[in-house]
Amino acid sequence: MYSRILATGSALPARRVTNDDLAAELAREGIETNDEWIRTRTGIESRYFADPAAGESTTSLAVAAARDALSASGLAASDIDLIIVATTTPDMVFPSVAAHVQAALGAAGCAAFDVQAVCAGFIYALNAADAMLRAGPYRAAIVIGAETLSRVIDMKDRSTCVLFGDGAGSVVLQASSDPGVLAARMYADGRYDETVLGLNARIEHGRTAGDPFIRMDGRQVFKLAVEGLTESAREVANLACVKTEDVALFVPHQANLRIMSMVAKKLGIPEERMVKTVAEHGNTSAASVPLALDRAAKSGMVRPGELVLLQAVGAGMAWGSALVRW
Repeated sequence: MYSRILATGSALPARRVTNDDLAAELAREGIETNDEWIRTRTGIESRYFADPAAGESTTSLAVAAARDALSASGLAASDIDLIIVATTTPDMVFPSVAAHVQAALGAAGCAAFDVQAVCAGFIYALNAADAMLRAGPYRAAIVIGAETLSRVIDMKDRSTCVLFGDGAGSVVLQASSDPGVLAARMYADGRYDETVLGLNARIEHGRTAGDPFIRMDGRQVFKLAVEGLTESAREVANLACVKTEDVALFVPHQANLRIMSMVAKKLGIPEERMVKTVAEHGNTSAASVPLALDRAAKSGMVRPGELVLLQAVGAGMAWGSALVRW
């Protein structure tokens, strides 16, 4: 038994924030930057920010992305018996975002839980869903990556506030006798703690304790990302008995164009086979890979039977790859 991706979906907030928009906002905080500075270092040109006043939240984006994928899958909400949401920015400590998605879809009774592996979250969630579908008794799953990172960026920290955006992406998986997810692996190394990449905050006796903003050592993250993504891609290719050069569509974590291009080069994947949405979306953490995959699927970048490589890396450090037969 395998699991196959039946459909993809996505959702973005209404507000698009260009580099010029962001530079103007930062100037009011006394922080100097511009479009060229951001683009040349990251490849990012814009991102989307959720508006809580308009009812936009991690949950609302997750629900919209799930509905988008579900409507394209040919399945009904009653067919879904597993919902996994990867997120670092839930709207509350509990209940889970997945539980709220379940209620909104009308899929009461199915298993629903969240996964927290930051930017690697969607790969972790996909791996978990694949394993549960293979083992049974689950037959159909919705896997979602959803984030509202705009709530946890420090607008006085130019090194991080230009990087992140909000959004959600999803896939519908179904148990199948035909190979779909060929191989998937997850990795972590907790020695690289919040001093490398983290958000050191918690609720304590009714107050927020610690630093409530994302902090990052960009150079260290760059090095670890390239090494981890390259090696994990080679491992899943070996497990699936294929070569990385055979990958028809490469969907990397959309964090930094230079990281993406370097990994593609090391794997022998031509850059024209790589999905690039980082310019438009920025780094949307767990939503990054499914957002990019949905863009590729809907634009016809991948055809049935082709190999698709998905991978992501984030705080923890956590990383992973999945090789899929479309």
